[in-house]
Amino acid sequence: MTRLLLSASAVLALLGGTASAAPPRATSTEIPADYLLSFQPLPLRFEAPANAGAAPPAVTSARVALGRQLFFDPRLSRSGRIACTHCHDLLAFGADGRKVSSGHAGQLGRRNAPTVYNAAGFFAQFWDGRSPDVEDQARQPILNPVEMAMPDGEAVVRVLAAIPEYAQAFERAFPGEQPALRYHNVGVAIGAFERGLSTPGRFDAFLRGDEAALDARERRGFRRFVELGCAGCHNGPALGGQSYERLGHVRPAAAEADLGREEVTRDPADRMRFRVPGLRNVARTGPYYHDGRFPGLAAAVRDMAALQVGLELAAEDEAALLAFLEALTGELPEAYIEPPVLPPDPPGGRP
Repeated sequence: MTRLLLSASAVLALLGGTASAAPPRATSTEIPADYLLSFQPLPLRFEAPANAGAAPPAVTSARVALGRQLFFDPRLSRSGRIACTHCHDLLAFGADGRKVSSGHAGQLGRRNAPTVYNAAGFFAQFWDGRSPDVEDQARQPILNPVEMAMPDGEAVVRVLAAIPEYAQAFERAFPGEQPALRYHNVGVAIGAFERGLSTPGRFDAFLRGDEAALDARERRGFRRFVELGCAGCHNGPALGGQSYERLGHVRPAAAEADLGREEVTRDPADRMRFRVPGLRNVARTGPYYHDGRFPGLAAAVRDMAALQVGLELAAEDEAALLAFLEALTGELPEAYIEPPVLPPDPPGGRP
């Protein structure tokens, strides 16, 4: 069951107050303590969920090191030129700044490439939620004919097996598995690396009690973020990524060819429903929406307020919200994302 976007009054009731009643006793920043209940600081590493009762894949240093290499290695693509970093530039907050990304032979994708930072904390991956976790998600673009375009997992394994350093790295990362180098484990290794792509920042310090971590305008923006109903969908550590919502919840959005979650479930009730994006680093990861229709954040905020909560934002509220969203920019883990030295090609060249 998915959660509907809540009205401002419902959000405040959920968090311990009401829209009409006096709010709970405020802190010195005039932020009621109960406003913080649906937010949590970012962990430094996102744990893998257990799927269907199975034990989640372990995150080990050997798997992280291997996953980092694979994430940066363009030999996982048919052309040998496109790595995961092509669409997810880790120095650019995990996005590529394009409306939609280009892939194999210059083909354009259908949807905007979301950031990989903090994505491991989402309950599902991709805009339509077709992958349950980052391990599964990592395997899909490699075989997508528009993206990295490898013909199948066996072709990927052949490329990696021809590189002695990779064969050895898989043995270290998956000891006791026969074979250790298999396509499933490509996703496990990349997922292990992605689970450390966390960007805590000033908002986390604020959540932990440092009231001075946000300035007065940012604090006002956070309060209005809750009061206007934004927190009904954008909550949790990543401020999103925990539900599917219909684009046009209050005011209908224009019909479009992209059916959203319906393309996965084949259920008309899921038409135009998308996984809610996280708002961490949102000021650095435009363009916005599933199709990148808005190059700027201010226009996206105004449209979201109109479609999802039925509001035309006052100028002061828009400015405060934008200040708060800017404050969600975290710190990049520079040492963790340092590009690795990739193994050389085998003597006979790529198979």
